[in-house]
Order: sequence, then structure tokens, then C-alpha cells
Amino acid sequence: MNKKMENLTKEVNQLLSEAIPNSDLNTNLEESMRYSLEGGGKRIRPVLLLLTLDMLSNDYRAGLSSALGLEMIHTYSLIHDDLPPMDNDDYRRGKLTNHKVFGEWKAILAGDALLTKAFDIIVNDESVDDTSKVKLLKRLAFASGHLGMVGGQTLDMQSEGEGVKVNIDTLEQIHNAKTGALLKFAVMAAVDIAKPESNVADALESFSEHLGLMFQIKDDLLDVYGDEAKLGKAVGSDIDNDKSTYVSLLGQQGAEEKMTYHTQEAYDCLKQLPDKYNIENLTYIIELFNNRES
Repeated sequence: MNKKMENLTKEVNQLLSEAIPNSDLNTNLEESMRYSLEGGGKRIRPVLLLLTLDMLSNDYRAGLSSALGLEMIHTYSLIHDDLPPMDNDDYRRGKLTNHKVFGEWKAILAGDALLTKAFDIIVNDESVDDTSKVKLLKRLAFASGHLGMVGGQTLDMQSEGEGVKVNIDTLEQIHNAKTGALLKFAVMAAVDIAKPESNVADALESFSEHLGLMFQIKDDLLDVYGDEAKLGKAVGSDIDNDKSTYVSLLGQQGAEEKMTYHTQEAYDCLKQLPDKYNIENLTYIIELFNNRES
């Protein structure tokens, strides 16, 4: 992690730790929300948003609320994904999953509350003009909803199980929605705030799409050869669950080739940006995605 990312990650972590104060309702729902929200992770999505905005406008602070809201959406999805009817995971990032600590019903409600809080924190941000705010809310609703992350998860769940196989086009459709939608939001939220030229917006949108597929292909590869200690979860679960992945459909070499293709395409998208934009930090994100171990 470079210095810029390190500083932004620390800032995001600090703000997240302050984002869910206790209420007067005398429940421990906020404790359950904070447990997962502060449960670690590299904060790739909020930092990607802030780095993109920093490149476009030289002032990332207008994106802080959107970055926090994005991480809340991501965290709620993890809480729900870990539940017994879906992935049935006992550990997340080396810690007990939310439902193992607080119980299933409270984990569901903590996820629901984080989803709602994400929109609340963006709509109450006075540093973003109303036009941009409406675009951000619309984009986040799409990215996290039935045509985005939730729809992708639904299609993914329907594609699991013995004897169920999907083709590569359907697999990419799943991951463009399930994983790619929030990564795309991270990049395009910065576009909504900074309002660059249309050619810049188009290049960054393509960049975000390749980045999303890179992330998922790497996940599939790490399930084959990753280090359980670094991943914080068991490897081989995709095989155990008879899940369609880039590796199961293309083989490990084929998946690696797909990874190389999308990596190069992501680089090429950044090269399309005008010289006035410093692409160093976004180039580093590509390298991070390509070489990550967890």
C-alpha cells in the first residue's frame, strides 16, 4: 500500500469508527453494526472513490460521505452473505461472523440498518451540491439493488449446487453485478462529484468495469491457491460448493489469461485520460488488484 492509500485508509477507518453512535433505544444494534463495520478489511472501495476524486479535482474531501456510505453497503452485504441460508460462514477476516456473535435476527437487522444509514449519510452531506447528491443516490441505489449487487447475488445463488453450471457470459453477468457494481460506483461517484469531460467519464467507466472483473477473477484464483491465514477464511470452498467460477469454467491457466486481459484493458483505459490527470494512484490500484493475496 502506498502512502496516499495508507493515509486515506486511516482517515476512512477513523470516520467509520465515529459513524454509528449509540442511540436512545437501549438496544445493542449499533454494537452489531460497528462490529462488522470496524471488522477490518482494506477499504478498497472507499479508497478507490477518494483516489479517483483526488485525481479529478485535487480535493477528495467532498467524497468522504459517499465513501463511508459505500463501505456501509459493502459491509451489510457481507453480513447477509455470511448467514446460514447463503454462504453459511463462521469466520470473516479471521473473526467470528456477525450472526455467530449477535445471533441471526440481529445480524439481519444490523445489515438492514447499515444499508439505510448509507443513504442517510450521503443525503445529509452539505459539502456536495444537490444535483450531484441526487446522481449519487440514484447511482448507489442502482449499484446496490436488484439490478446490481443484490441481483448479482441472486443469480449467483441460483447458479450454485450439484449439476448446475453456467457459461462464461452468465458468470461475467453475475460478477459485473455482484462484485463490479460497487467498484463501478466507487469510480463513478467521483465522476458525479467532480463533473469531468464526457471522454474522461467514459474512460473511467470502462476502467471500473475491467477492475471489477479483475477483482472477482483474482478471488476465484485465490480460492485455489490462496493462503488461508492471509485470506482469513478457508480455501477450496468454491469446489466444495460445486460453484461455477472462472477457474472451474476456464481452468487455472485460462483464468490467469482472463486476468491478464482485463489488467491490460484497465491500464489502457487510464492511458486515454488527458495528460493533466496524474494516474499514478489508480495505476497502483490495478497492480494491487493483480497482486493481492487476500
